[in-house]
Amino acid sequence: MGRIGIIGGSGLYKIDGLKEKKKISLNTPFGRPSDDFILGELEGKEILFLPRHGLGHRIPPQEINYRANIYGMKKLGVERVISITACGSLKENIKPLDFVVVDQFVDRTHHTREITFFNQIVVHIGFAYPVCRELSELLYVAGKEILDKQGISIHKGGTYLNIEGPAFSTLAESNLYRQWGMDVIGMTNMVEARLAREAEICYATLAAVTDFDCWHPHYESITIEMVLHNLKKNIDNAKRIISLLLKKIPEQRTCLCKDALKDAIVTDKKLIPQRVKKELGIIIGKYVQ
Repeated sequence: MGRIGIIGGSGLYKIDGLKEKKKISLNTPFGRPSDDFILGELEGKEILFLPRHGLGHRIPPQEINYRANIYGMKKLGVERVISITACGSLKENIKPLDFVVVDQFVDRTHHTREITFFNQIVVHIGFAYPVCRELSELLYVAGKEILDKQGISIHKGGTYLNIEGPAFSTLAESNLYRQWGMDVIGMTNMVEARLAREAEICYATLAAVTDFDCWHPHYESITIEMVLHNLKKNIDNAKRIISLLLKKIPEQRTCLCKDALKDAIVTDKKLIPQRVKKELGIIIGKYVQ
């Protein structure tokens, strides 16, 4: 069984119960990841944990080196990534302290961030269903088992609107996104999901709702104090959900994620430079010799 990666979002900088073995610092062809990877064991599974914003929350969403983070996971043998992320709600029925197992994304970033490993060759991955259905289903089941006891809702499926940040939305933007039918709003997960698919890594998002964005008449302004207050409550539940999820994950993957690059590489393999083959060997190596 491959390792399981956990990307911790705002407020989640360590995993309780993780038996830490070592910290791994590495460079990638795309630069350095957000922080050292923490290799450890939890619920009998080998885990690689990475704080998305770095320890101490140093890195803003538009400056995160997403390619280095996912490449590092791939290089260190990760087959599945569970992303924990804070988000705002764009729906009345998705309340602060709820969780959403996201199944779709809409990208509203300005593309100041690098969103693909494949700038030097042409690769067209299928991305209609951007999360791993099997991993997401297990995540929902684990979440429901933990949260039902507390009377907290977890929503199966939802569209995550990825804005540029670091500022929150204007009221006009928030109302527009609601008209589009978006469910939650955040600043980080779209690029991670895309890169994970390119790397043939299963990816699932557990979105912890901290606020109603700014559209709700009773919450006309988002403050960082409000977000952090709700975030602290969500983080404890997120840790419990992860622990239970790990017990449910099977040894072998049977999903389509593991073969996402099959037939997706369009560039004539004879024309791919050796330097690119070397740099991307851990990603395209089984298709390009």
